[in-house]
Amino acid sequence: MGDLNRYALFDTHTHFDVPDFDHDRQILAQQAKRVGVNGLILIGFEAARFNDLLHTHLTLQSWHDVPQSYLAPGLHPFYIEQHQLNHIGQLELLLKQHDCIAIGEIGLDTFLPKHKQPALFTQQKSYFSQQLDLAKQYQKPVLLHIRKAHADTIKLLKQQNFQYGGIAHAFSGGVEEAKALIKMGFKLGVTGQITNPNAKKLHRVVQEVGAEHLVIETDCPDMTPICCQIQGQRTRNTPVNLPHVLAALALTLDIDPLLLAQQVWQNTASALQHDIGEFYAN
Repeated sequence: MGDLNRYALFDTHTHFDVPDFDHDRQILAQQAKRVGVNGLILIGFEAARFNDLLHTHLTLQSWHDVPQSYLAPGLHPFYIEQHQLNHIGQLELLLKQHDCIAIGEIGLDTFLPKHKQPALFTQQKSYFSQQLDLAKQYQKPVLLHIRKAHADTIKLLKQQNFQYGGIAHAFSGGVEEAKALIKMGFKLGVTGQITNPNAKKLHRVVQEVGAEHLVIETDCPDMTPICCQIQGQRTRNTPVNLPHVLAALALTLDIDPLLLAQQVWQNTASALQHDIGEFYAN
């Protein structure tokens, strides 16, 4: 990856706590740090994994020469059938007892036909709304998961008058939806999908909105950059691959990678409303 190793990068969306990484998490964390990944967020998605999320966070903090870890617990809309009302209370307990940088990933998802059914979609909106209430109460940004539900998500955010912003993770909407979220204080999360030349919609969106509204993420173990994939099989994504996202985004925007790295670092601090340290070359 050449000179990209010099750049300080922040992975705004990882599932680095899941079992896919149990056998080599420390090695990967040290490798990620060596290629410039100075920080990463551990994202929650269901209450059953909150303890593992917290354990991974504390373990990463105990290791040397690894990225700084940040917590963002939440109840993911795709797992709506696993959520129970007391899980909101469990989420709030985490927010009270630990330093969480955001609430996530939360939002709306109608990718599966069953999630379009009124009963389940109403449940999704209820859990999303309750988590936005928590975000307002604890003054936290949110990490949005939106899949085939951009209009409804934007509508609910406006109804809630949500003003703490955050990141629209793995953004997959159009230009107008991107601008609507940006107007509400959100940055757009760009994944390894930017390495796909056929992802024309995404390329068009990032070119239209510009570097000042973007952050980068791996969404590991998913969204593996094309250059890191092994043909014919699922290839696990890791935080080590984040420089490839930066490189592809720089190419799409026709921006010097160092300048882009500085910009997305500043964007990340702004989106998270948190001191993540100064951008510097490793």
